[in-house]
Amino acid sequence: MKKFFMLIMGGCALVCYSSCNSEHEEKTEETQFLVTSPLKKDTSITKDYVCQIRSVHHIELRAQAKGYLQKIYVDEGQFVRKGQLLFQIMPMLYEAEFQKAQAEVNFTEIEYQNTKKLADSNIVAPNELAMAKAKLDKAKAELLLAGTHLAFTEIRAPFDGIIDRFLVRPGSLVDEGELLSSLSDNSKMWVYYNVSEAEYLDYSTAQKANEPIKVNLLMANNKLFDYPGLVETIEADFNNETGNIAFRATFPNPKGLLRHGETGNIKMTEPFKDALIIPQKATFEMLDRKYVYVVDKDNIVHLKQIKIGAEMPDLYIINEGIEADDKILLEGLRKVKDNDKVTFRYEDPAAVMAHLKLPTE
Repeated sequence: MKKFFMLIMGGCALVCYSSCNSEHEEKTEETQFLVTSPLKKDTSITKDYVCQIRSVHHIELRAQAKGYLQKIYVDEGQFVRKGQLLFQIMPMLYEAEFQKAQAEVNFTEIEYQNTKKLADSNIVAPNELAMAKAKLDKAKAELLLAGTHLAFTEIRAPFDGIIDRFLVRPGSLVDEGELLSSLSDNSKMWVYYNVSEAEYLDYSTAQKANEPIKVNLLMANNKLFDYPGLVETIEADFNNETGNIAFRATFPNPKGLLRHGETGNIKMTEPFKDALIIPQKATFEMLDRKYVYVVDKDNIVHLKQIKIGAEMPDLYIINEGIEADDKILLEGLRKVKDNDKVTFRYEDPAAVMAHLKLPTE
């Protein structure tokens, strides 16, 4: 019985020893933290900006003369050619004025010719001929003015484009300057969007001289427009209230898909030279601030606040807080605290980020 009891006690001791040894090994394994460094390389990210789409030419069509709208020769949304007749204001009054002016020119022309014959024969003084010539010039000027007024009764397209909704109908009495419709040239489109001061400086310093910035347009249906655009113009001044400056990109529109007044999102690639890139999982947040754990040469972890320059899927570009040769804790962030001493296994940053979504240069 005594031997049996000793055997049981020995077995229990062996089990306890094995259990304690197993727990110790497990604890040792848990403290083997994975550490890496920031990856330093040139990269770029794509940013979205809300934009407004405008025609390269978009004008209002207004009546230049007062009268009744006699006829509309086109339909709403129709493509029209330069010089094509669009609206006709009843011209009878202006035609009568033109005919009267034409008759006055004919009369003064006859007077001038008769006076010239008499002046050539020295029957009348040269002043009489000068007066006749002045009357003729005045009559011609009045004829030109009457012709201009008559031409104002016809509203023609100043360029190729698409006509918008009609704001008047035939038979309406329109005043001089009244809005009739609008006309848009959609062969090319100007797309406006606002960029912050910091982003503007990044683009300006990274962009090569005289090389326009290429951008893409995400339309309202969440589909990418077929043709890329070029940023050809940047406004002169920043908006002091918003801190933004307006960019204007020009897009070709051969299929006429884009129309004046549409909205969308500009996708612009922002370059980053010698960027410090770390995995997002190596960071954590406290009170709206981002932190990482940096391991020093004595294997002690230190809490470091970082400033995010840009965010990508799975990755952050870091502006401030760490250096390229720092070792940062990649896993087990919840298991340590500031000034803890740890054991770790170092992994090359390129290997760590090989399976992450790292943009190409």
